[in-house]
Amino acid sequence: MAAWAERSDDRATAGAPGLGRLADLATRLTGAPWAQVHLVRDGVHEVAASAGTPTGVAPSGAEPVVDALCDLVVLHGRVVAVGDVAADPRSSEPHAASAAVGAYLGVPLAQEGRTRGVLCAFGPVPRTWQDHEVEALGHLAASASAELALVLSADEGERSRLRVQLAVDAAGVGSFDWDLATGELEWDARLLEVFGVEREAFGGTIEAFSSYLHPDDRDRVSAALQHSIDTCGEYEAEYRVVRPGGGVRWVQARGRTLCDQEGRPVRVVGAAYDTTQVHEGEARVARVLDSMSAAFASLDDSFRFTYVNAAAERLLGRTRTELIGGSLWELVPGAVGGELERRCRGALASGNPAAFEAHRPGPVDGWYEVRVWPSPGGLSISSLDITERRRAQESADAAAARLGLLARTTEQLTEVLDGRTAVARLAALVVPALADWSVVSLVEDGGALRDVGWAHRDPGRVPLVERYAARRAHGLTGAAPLLRALATGEPQLVPADATAVVQAALGDDQARRLVAELAPEACCVLPLTAHGTTLGALSLFWGQQRGAPGAEDLATAREVASRAGTALENARLYERQRQLAEELQRSLLTAPPEPDHVEVAVRYLPAGVAAQVGGDWYDAFVQPDGATVVVIGDVVGHDTAAAAAMGQLRGLLRGIAYTTGARPAEVLERLDAAIPGLLISTTATAAVLRLEQGAQERAEGTTALRWSSAGHPPPLVLHPDGSVVALEVDEPDLLLGIDPSVVRQEGVELVERGSTVLLCTDGLVERRGQSIDVGLDRLRRLLAERGHLPLQDLCDQLLSELVSTQPEDDVALVAVRLHPQDRPRPPEAGPRVVPPGLA
Repeated sequence: MAAWAERSDDRATAGAPGLGRLADLATRLTGAPWAQVHLVRDGVHEVAASAGTPTGVAPSGAEPVVDALCDLVVLHGRVVAVGDVAADPRSSEPHAASAAVGAYLGVPLAQEGRTRGVLCAFGPVPRTWQDHEVEALGHLAASASAELALVLSADEGERSRLRVQLAVDAAGVGSFDWDLATGELEWDARLLEVFGVEREAFGGTIEAFSSYLHPDDRDRVSAALQHSIDTCGEYEAEYRVVRPGGGVRWVQARGRTLCDQEGRPVRVVGAAYDTTQVHEGEARVARVLDSMSAAFASLDDSFRFTYVNAAAERLLGRTRTELIGGSLWELVPGAVGGELERRCRGALASGNPAAFEAHRPGPVDGWYEVRVWPSPGGLSISSLDITERRRAQESADAAAARLGLLARTTEQLTEVLDGRTAVARLAALVVPALADWSVVSLVEDGGALRDVGWAHRDPGRVPLVERYAARRAHGLTGAAPLLRALATGEPQLVPADATAVVQAALGDDQARRLVAELAPEACCVLPLTAHGTTLGALSLFWGQQRGAPGAEDLATAREVASRAGTALENARLYERQRQLAEELQRSLLTAPPEPDHVEVAVRYLPAGVAAQVGGDWYDAFVQPDGATVVVIGDVVGHDTAAAAAMGQLRGLLRGIAYTTGARPAEVLERLDAAIPGLLISTTATAAVLRLEQGAQERAEGTTALRWSSAGHPPPLVLHPDGSVVALEVDEPDLLLGIDPSVVRQEGVELVERGSTVLLCTDGLVERRGQSIDVGLDRLRRLLAERGHLPLQDLCDQLLSELVSTQPEDDVALVAVRLHPQDRPRPPEAGPRVVPPGLA
C-alpha cells in the first residue's frame, strides 16, 4: 500500500496545480474515495495528479488495475464505467482487482483531437455509477483541456531546452552580451574557459576583451564589431586569442547588434567557439598539399605570397624563393583584371569562399578548378588541373547533344505524315548543331530536283540561303557534289575550299555570287535513301571559323540522313495507302439524286491519323412513290471490317427502303432484323429522313420531314427565319445490331420551303476532351450564322471551321435544301437528276 501511495504523491507534484484541483473535485462529485489524472506519453502512464483518502489507506494492487482500465479509455476514446471490477471481463487482472479496486469510472482527456489522458475515480467497493456522476466527470474532463495543454507544453518546452543545452555543451559554444549603454560585457563560463580566464580576473569590458586578442587581429575585430553596431546588423570574425597562461587559440565568433525602437544600438549579443583544432588541421593539410599535384598558395591581405607548394611553383613557372613575399599581381600579371582578381578581392572583402573554373593560356594551355577561401591573415588558393576532365565532359556533352539531335530528328520527322513537310524541317534541325547552314532537296516523281528546306545559324542570312536554293539547280554540272551524291547514293565531302568547288559546279551566275557571299569553307552532301532508292539529299555547309567537320559530326550527319530517308519513304508509302483507302471508301458512296427543287450536297472526309477505310456513310435516293430518302450512318470501328459492314448495311438499307417503300422507322426495324439473320456481326448508328409532300403541302409551300434515328446524332433543321431545331426524342433509340425486336420511334416535322436539313456523323462534332453535346451546340451556332451561304459553300465552311487538318475520325455530311417551288429551280442547285420513270 505504501509503495502505491508514494508513487501517486510523487507524480501529483509534477503536474499542474489545476489538475490536482480537478482530481479533488472528482472525488467530491462522485463520492469515490480516490481520483487520479493519468497522462499517456509514448504509451507510458504518468499520474499527473491524484486526490483521495490519506496515504497508506489504499489497498495494494490498485495501480496495475487502474492503469489497465485507463488503457481501455485511451484505446477507445470514450467513457469506461465498471461497477464491479472483479466480475467485469474488461479487467485484465480480476484477481488483483478483487482485493484492490472494486469500482472504476474513467473519462478521456482530449487534446487536439487525440486522447492524451484519463480523469478517473475509483474505490475498493463495487457500486453503480449514476448518470449524473458520469456527466459531472465528463464536464470536469472538458475543463481539464487547458490545464492539459499547459502541462504538455511545459513538458515539451523543458525537453527542447534540454536538447538545446546538450547541443551547446557538445559544441563547446560560449555566449557574450555587451551592453552598449553601460559598457558592461558579460561572458558565460564556457567563453571564459575558451579564453583561459577566471571570472574574477576578467574585467567585464570591451577593452578587457581586446587585451586578449592577438595584436595582428585587434584592428580587424574592432572594425567588424563597429560595422555591426553602425548597421545594427550581423557580426562575424575569426581571430587569435593569447591566453594568460601562454599559448594561442583560434576563436570563431558570431553575433548581432540589437537596436531600440528608434533604431539606436543598445547591445551586442552572440556566441563564440574554439576553432584551434580546425586551424591546426589546415596547417597539416597545407603540409600534405606540398607533396600533392594540386597547386596551393597562401596570400596575406595585401595579396603577397606567404606559402606555395611545389605544384604551384611548376604552374607559375617560378621558384618558391621568387614567389614568397612577392605580389600576386606583379608575379602573375595575367591575373590582373581577370576572374582570379575579381574572386580574390571579393573573397577577402566578404569573407566568403569562392570556386570557379579558369583557362590558363600560353605554354600551359589548360583548364584549372580554382578555389579561394579567406583566412584571418589573408587568402588561400588551390588550383587543380582539370584539363582532361573538361575534355571528357565536353566530349560527353557533344555526344549527348548528338543523341539529342537524333532524338529530335526522329520526333520531328515522324510527327507529320506529309513527307515534304517533314523533311523540310530537317534543315533547321541540323543548324547550328551540325553545320552553319544547310539545304534539303527532294527528287520529285518525274525526276526533277526541288529544294524544300533551308536554314542558317545567322537569321539575317537565311534569305541568302533561300535565294541560293532557288537558283542552284539551274545548269548544275556532273561534277556537282549534289548530283554525285544523288547518282552514287554515297556522301560527298569537300573538306576545304568548298566555295571554289561549289562555284565550279554551278551553271547560274547569280547562284555563284550567292555562294561566294555565303563563303563555305567545307561542305558535305548526304543522300536521303531508303531501300536502295535515293529520295533526296541533305547539303551541310561549314564556315571558315568553324572549319571542316570532325568524324563524329559526319557520323551523326549520316545517321540523321538515314533516318530522314526512312521517314520520307514511310511518308510516301502512307500517302499511297491513304489515297487508296480514300478511293475505296468513296467508291462505296454514290452521288446523290437531285429531285424537283431539292438540292442535296454530300461530303466525306477520311481520318487523318490512319490510312484505313472507315465505317461512316451517307446515302440519298428516291423511293418509287417519289419521296426522297436521306440516310447517314456510322459503323462502330475503323478498319476494313467496319468498311465491309458499312457496305452491307448501306446496301441492305437502300434495298429495303426502295423495294418496300417503307417509312424510316420500319426501314430501321427491318434492317435491325436482317443483321443477325444474315450473320452480320456489327453495331452501327443511323438516321433515316424521308421528305414527303402531298398536294396540300405543295399548295402551302411546306414539306413533311419524317425521321427515325438509331442512336445517331440528331438531324438539324435550319428554318427560313434563321432558327435551328434538332430532330430528336427524349429517350434515344438503341444502336442497330443490339436488339432486333426493338420497336423504333418515328417523328414528323412540317417545315417551310427554303429550309435546310443537315445530317452528319459524330466526327464533325466530337473531339478528344470535348463532349458531343458541346460540339452539337457549336454546329447549331455555325449553321445559324452561315446558313445563308449556297449549300455547297455551307458544307465547305462547316468542315473548315469544325474539322482540323488532321481529323481524328471520319466525317460524313449530307445537307438538303428545300428550294421554293413557286419559282424556277435555282442555278446553284444544278440540273434535276432523278431515276428513270420519275422524270
